[in-house]
Amino acid sequence: MLNENIKSLRLSYNLSQVELASALGVSKQCISNWENDYIQPSVEMLIKIAKYFNVTTDYLLGLTGDNTVNMDGLTEKEIAHIKLLIADLLNR
Repeated sequence: MLNENIKSLRLSYNLSQVELASALGVSKQCISNWENDYIQPSVEMLIKIAKYFNVTTDYLLGLTGDNTVNMDGLTEKEIAHIKLLIADLLNR
């Protein structure tokens, strides 16, 4: 599940394995190993991945299906803007 969620998020962000590796400070081979379920990221890296994609570690681990966006630290105006963007996307 973790491997599939990492790959799915990477693809949804239109990132190559090289780009994600660079953003996380690991090798492309490391990303490939995670996605192919050969190895698991460390707890510290799991947190870093969750923060990068703005999802919970529970989501990454498949413990919840909620793919939520953390808006902590945003202003009310910024939150309202994001809500409008989501509404626009839902009304395609």
